[in-house]
Amino acid sequence: MRTVTESTAIPLLEPRDGVPAVVADERDLLRAAEALADGTGPVAVDAERASGYRYGQAAYLVQLRREGSGTWLIDPVGCPDLSPVGRVIEGEEWVLHAAGQDLPCLAGVGLRPTRLFDTELGARLAGLPRVGLGAVVEQLLGLSLAKEHSAVDWSTRPLPESWLRYAALDVEVLVDLRDALADLLERQGKLAWAEQEFAAIVAAPPAPPRVDPWRRTSGVHRLRSRRQLGLVRELWRARDALARKRDLSPGRVLPDAAVVEAAAAGPRTVEELLALPGFRGPAGRRHAKIWLDAVARGRRLADTDLPPHSLPSDAPPPPRAWADRDADAAARLAFARAALAELSERWQVPVENLLAPDTLRRVLWTPPVPEAVDATLVAYGARPWQVELVGPVLRQALAETAASRSARDAVAAAEVTAE
Repeated sequence: MRTVTESTAIPLLEPRDGVPAVVADERDLLRAAEALADGTGPVAVDAERASGYRYGQAAYLVQLRREGSGTWLIDPVGCPDLSPVGRVIEGEEWVLHAAGQDLPCLAGVGLRPTRLFDTELGARLAGLPRVGLGAVVEQLLGLSLAKEHSAVDWSTRPLPESWLRYAALDVEVLVDLRDALADLLERQGKLAWAEQEFAAIVAAPPAPPRVDPWRRTSGVHRLRSRRQLGLVRELWRARDALARKRDLSPGRVLPDAAVVEAAAAGPRTVEELLALPGFRGPAGRRHAKIWLDAVARGRRLADTDLPPHSLPSDAPPPPRAWADRDADAAARLAFARAALAELSERWQVPVENLLAPDTLRRVLWTPPVPEAVDATLVAYGARPWQVELVGPVLRQALAETAASRSARDAVAAAEVTAE
């Protein structure tokens, strides 16, 4: 495998066709669609969001490049419906890096692939040590990409020229990278694995809305009472409503740390609220009534309306608890983890890509009969290549622990007989 060090990589500083003008109206959008329809081969696709700045995960710039049509930078603010582009590239292979990050916001503007190649996932399966776009481009193509604009506010208008250059360069060599990865995966005997993974991404339904999203508030685990959790929920809802109204990232309206502080302290007056570290700035004072009202609502909740400490779940307990709750299950997990680590080393594939950790735990906590292991893996969404590799490992784990249990039972029976 070709290896390029950072010192020998060639900087990619300028798109080969220059920085394209931004498509911001219907006429230019149709022109972009026509050009992409006339192109050939896979379509490189990327999207830029304003994460940490704006509410939600909407796309604020979409980049596409195809052989024979050049690079197109499309502004979803001016062109909120990109379905004319989607129609002309329907059925073509899209090339994205970390597709799971961009597909939701692309769907929001009418772009949904039917085939794709994910270069980030391909790099994981190929066993590359670093799988960020810049690192993979550097290792396989010998080029270095600048990443200084990756976390900027892409809702800014007009977009600076340097940002547009960065955006265009993100798709400049994406198809070349796809080809290099496909060749590497083919030589490793893993290309069919990658194709199964890509097909699974395309076929996956949209993620359902998260139950109790307020539970993701950073630091909420430090709160011990249900009343405090109720205050977090009310503060989170108030913040979310304000953030949505102002189109701001919730963390910019009020940091998570401030939400947890207020839930722990339960302030009753503006003075008590503003004495908390997270509320001492102008934003804390400006919306003090909103936060105090939320705290008051949480305080008035009946005990029966307070949220439970945790949501009901059908998931197995944390692995650290297995030894105390089910020694056989703990032995199965230990055996399987060791065997999967060996398999990971042999194939140079991360363990979590061999099989989703949640699937591993579910199968081993409530194991099927050995003959049903493969069908159980399929039911949990494992791909054929995973079933072929991991199925034998899990069957062996079941057999080993069953044999150990039989041996222990035999010893116990002999001891009883001897008595």
